[in-house]
Amino acid sequence: MNKDQINGRTEEVKGKVKEIAGKITGKKGLQVKGNMQKNAGAVQATAGDAKADIAKAINNI
Repeated sequence: MNKDQINGRTEEVKGKVKEIAGKITGKKGLQVKGNMQKNAGAVQATAGDAKADIAKAINNI
């Protein structure tokens, strides 16, 4: 796993926690912020996955 994958997955989890906390407390703003953080983390993790796939492909050449 590379740094982007780890950081992205961490942000996804933190965002999901915020999103759930917002739902439980009824704070729509916190819920939205959590959703945005979760989605940003997913993008970062996907970028990290792509980097890992490219590195793996290069090493197999």
